[in-house]
Amino acid sequence: PPSPPFSSGGASPPPRLYRQFKGLNWVWNTIMTAIIFPGPLGVIFMWVNTVAWSRASTAALPWHTVMIIASLYMLVSFPLTIIGAIAGRNLASDFDAPCRTKKVLRQVPTDIPWYRQPMAQMFMAGFLPFSAIYIELHYIFASVWGHKIYTLFGILFIAFIMLFIVTSFITVALIYFQLAREDHRWWWRSFFSGGSTGFFIYAYSFFYFFQRSSMDGWLQSSFYFGYMAIISYAFFLMLGFVGFVSSMVFVKHIYSVVKCD
Repeated sequence: PPSPPFSSGGASPPPRLYRQFKGLNWVWNTIMTAIIFPGPLGVIFMWVNTVAWSRASTAALPWHTVMIIASLYMLVSFPLTIIGAIAGRNLASDFDAPCRTKKVLRQVPTDIPWYRQPMAQMFMAGFLPFSAIYIELHYIFASVWGHKIYTLFGILFIAFIMLFIVTSFITVALIYFQLAREDHRWWWRSFFSGGSTGFFIYAYSFFYFFQRSSMDGWLQSSFYFGYMAIISYAFFLMLGFVGFVSSMVFVKHIYSVVKCD
């Protein structure tokens, strides 16, 4: 199975995992690693900046500043990502399987209840971590979009750590239930289950915009929903990484203590 492209800044982990998981198209994996976050970020930024230009807003960046930012990515970030990917691929060791595996895949049961379907599990995996940060999220939105002063940085740090812990635990629990029903395809399920909190954050942004804020107009709407889409997508990738790594550690541990015939 391919490794989820969860990193855009550090290029070494995805190619290393991709090689350990016997991936063949490592060039495409490296390119995906390089553009998985900067690509959508650039598209949203260009859209928002174009809207600001059309409205003659002072929030619009001039074209030469945009070209400088694009040049920094193409001449610095992208080459370093390629170098890191090559180093990660060449220095990666073979995957240390915790037990002996079979060459023939086990048949996955198809008759499962609705609450064990992938979408239902993603909903549960995203709702619980979101509920842990819901209250703090209101104050963050009020600070960023409502121009209020935020001072509870200690509580913010605790909420951030709690978000990681809850995401890790709920993803591992759902992967355990999935393995218990003889479904071995845990890798992408763990990534999407862990990252599903990003969808809840973006859904909350709609509630805040229409019910809690006084923003209106095409310019403010474009800025708000565009940048909130990028922030939610960043949380999706970050928490997907947390869910994937937690599940991989859990799977390796439980199979290392199982007696295989």
